[in-house]
Amino acid sequence: MLKEEHEVAVLGPPKSSAPVTTTVINSRGETAVPDHIVWSLFNTIFLNWCCLGFMAFAYSVKSRDRKMVGDMIGAQTYASTAKCLNIWALVLGLLLTITFITLFVTGSLMIPQMIFEMVRQYGGY
Repeated sequence: MLKEEHEVAVLGPPKSSAPVTTTVINSRGETAVPDHIVWSLFNTIFLNWCCLGFMAFAYSVKSRDRKMVGDMIGAQTYASTAKCLNIWALVLGLLLTITFITLFVTGSLMIPQMIFEMVRQYGGY
């Protein structure tokens, strides 16, 4: 037994008439506000139809700036706008890319048929 433990065991608990009070401090931890900057950068580089990816990137940077200043509400507002723009950029980019590929493939399939028709119609000239 340590010396302090022996003294507490011998003396016992303190005898006081005052009620024992406790203080509880609730501290809110840092709330993580995602700024979607990586997603915005991806959309800016690869799926930047109608400049939606660039606009999302700008809002992501604004969200990160607001977070650094400590304005969490402003950071959440900019982050939600960036998320919405990223979703639209991704959907629109995928739809337009698929449409472009489909038109390119069908067009390239039509070229040999058109050449064959021209040869047949004009007799090889």
